[in-house]
Parts: sequence; C-alpha cells; structure tokens
Amino acid sequence: MDMKLELVPVPVTDVDRAKSFYVDMVGFNLDHDHQVNDQLRFVQLTPPGSACSIVMGVGITEMPPGSQKGLQVVVDDVEAVRRELLGRGVKASEVQVHPWGSFIFFSDPDGNSWAVQQAPARA
Repeated sequence: MDMKLELVPVPVTDVDRAKSFYVDMVGFNLDHDHQVNDQLRFVQLTPPGSACSIVMGVGITEMPPGSQKGLQVVVDDVEAVRRELLGRGVKASEVQVHPWGSFIFFSDPDGNSWAVQQAPARA
C-alpha cells in the first residue's frame, strides 16, 4: 500500500505576505489560490521539483502562525541555494556541515522554520 505525503499546512498571519515570501523570495511555484468564501482561502505552493506541497490560507489549520518547525527540503547544491536565497533577500544561515549532510536554515516572516539539506555523497 502506497502512502504519499503530498500536502503540509504552514500556519501564517498574513496570507498575501507569506505567499509573496515563498513565491518571490524562496522560489516556490504557486499552484492554487482560491478564495472559497470569507472563512476559507486555499493557497497551495510547491518547491521546484518536489512531490509535496505546502498549503496556507484562511480556515486551513488550527496551528498558531509560526508553529510549523523543521520543514526540510533536499537539494543538490546547498551553497548555490544559499546564494540564490540571499540574493532574493531571504536571511539564510551559514552552511553547517555534518556527516549526515550540509545544511542551511531560514524562516518565513511568521517564524515557520525550514532546513535545506544537501545529502552526503553515497559510497
């Protein structure tokens, strides 16, 4: 039986500000932005090349804004991603190198936190 994780909620205070951050600064793709009614707005964004998306909006989750911690994407070249994020105005950490990979970290305007990992070369 396959079970594919395809959508993760990210709680935010200002949907338009968060959408702009993820699309314009981080480089996610905007998949959907639907205002269903005053109590429900559904904004789905996908990191380039990812099978899993994030969703934010109004009426999406009961988690408090900024409480999604430790989301992680995996990239081929963490140094190149860091340079691109910095160039787009994202405050990204220095690269941290560990036996299990090289990482940078950043947060969205609400404090939801992300790790970007470059996996170590396989033997």
